[in-house]
Amino acid sequence: MMGRGKLLILVYERRNFMRIILTVGAAVLGIAVAAAGQAFELIRYGDFENWVTRNITESKIIGGDTKQVYEIAPNATVNGDAVYKPMGGSPWATSNIMAKVVGITKTSNAVFPDRRAPGNRCCKLQTIMEHCKAIGLINIDVVVAGSIFLGEIFEPIKSTSDPYSKMEMGIPFTRRPKALRFDYKIEMPKESNRIYSSGFGKKKTYPGSDTAEMYIILQRRWEDADGNIFAKRVGTGRERYGKSTAGWVNAHEIPVWYGDITSHPGYKPFMGLIHADKNYYARNSKGKMVPVQEVGWDDADATPTHLMVMASSGSGTAYIGTIGLTMWVDNIGLVY
Repeated sequence: MMGRGKLLILVYERRNFMRIILTVGAAVLGIAVAAAGQAFELIRYGDFENWVTRNITESKIIGGDTKQVYEIAPNATVNGDAVYKPMGGSPWATSNIMAKVVGITKTSNAVFPDRRAPGNRCCKLQTIMEHCKAIGLINIDVVVAGSIFLGEIFEPIKSTSDPYSKMEMGIPFTRRPKALRFDYKIEMPKESNRIYSSGFGKKKTYPGSDTAEMYIILQRRWEDADGNIFAKRVGTGRERYGKSTAGWVNAHEIPVWYGDITSHPGYKPFMGLIHADKNYYARNSKGKMVPVQEVGWDDADATPTHLMVMASSGSGTAYIGTIGLTMWVDNIGLVY
């Protein structure tokens, strides 16, 4: 029989679940109590069993092939090049996109559903080189890292400039988790170089492999009278992975450290505040996309307003990566 303590925890978590539904748009789904005093809540669709398949026919001038573009949401098939909006209340966005550049429809897909075991799907993220060539009109190669994140991409993509302005990073969230938990697997290619290619100018090659990464960031955001959005960092958990794993690493946890963590013994430079040249964007109260300016560390006991979670097969700047680097993730959720 279930003990009285565990029963009370379950009741408490169910009440919290209802509060989340009302306050943050059903972004997080509570599913289990792991132990007395600790609960694991799967982020909605974070088991990656459900996917939307978009069948998009590219422009004839670049071949006219019908390509599959995948999104994390309730199982569905969408035919045509309609702009994608998150379906079924899914909080997830991907680096998969439909672009229309100088009138040419082109797709990019670096995030895929994959079979982990019979009846068990997961998410595969891979760094790829996208090609778009039309004689006399366009000839570009772009490095794309497979990435998933809580937020939204705004289609159609019309250029490769200022990539962060084309996505809204983060969702409303007011809780304080202890850790981000997930399963993962890494496969590093033998190639040891990183390639930079944004589609314009010459490709550049740098020595050393890129790394995959996973992070959770909690921010407290506010907006001034002019519509500018600022943020202070409330909580941080971030890891990078530069070696292949021996199969799946299950129930891995990244702890969330609160407040100014620069003196924490586990602190690494990539865990720091987001630099101005890499600001993520969000829509302000006027409906305009503006950069979220992270201006400092918040108090360790502060209440966040937004949650950011990202998994990626790359960790450098946009359009740079190690081609073929692959990361698989599954069962992403929060520990309380």
